[in-house]
Amino acid sequence: MAENNVVNFWFDPICPFAWVTSRWIREVEQVRDITLDWHVMSLGILNDAEGKEKDPNVWLPARAAVAVEQRLGHDRLGEFYTAVGTQIHNNDVSDREAAVRTALEEIGASEQADQVIADARTDVNDKALASSHQQAIDLVGNEVGTPVVQFGDTAFFGPVLSKIPRGEEAGKIFDGAVALAGYPYFYELKRSRDSTPRFD
Repeated sequence: MAENNVVNFWFDPICPFAWVTSRWIREVEQVRDITLDWHVMSLGILNDAEGKEKDPNVWLPARAAVAVEQRLGHDRLGEFYTAVGTQIHNNDVSDREAAVRTALEEIGASEQADQVIADARTDVNDKALASSHQQAIDLVGNEVGTPVVQFGDTAFFGPVLSKIPRGEEAGKIFDGAVALAGYPYFYELKRSRDSTPRFD
């Protein structure tokens, strides 16, 4: 980590497990020397690959995130994700457009809300979304979901967490993930989930 402390994080705003993991990596940012760089991936694209019907509620938040990146700049993506994720997950806002609009208001970009939502209703930015999504898949393979985390030459799907680790505990989990993922012959460590995501 000394040479390259950038952690790339791919997310879909609607995924509750990605949300928990993203709040964990924000905790890690407080206790380890890392710099976060946010990227969008898409459960909609993953569902398409499985032949599932296109659900606008699945597509809209990721498309909105790409629209924010296109219209406001890449450096605004992380704060938008925090704002829209809080609306969707913590505040349980099921109306995706309302969640996006409120998130844009919270980050001081309400003047862009109508255009971002208009973009998100269409496939205008789907090429950019697919490109960002494919970057994550190229790192970890096809049999994964969101989130994807990369540091240096190492990338992995997850970790899948159901509760947000805080403080030094978050740092220790990060250290363990880095150690495991850094071993070139490590691929998977898994057990069945017996709890739903908690956002506290």
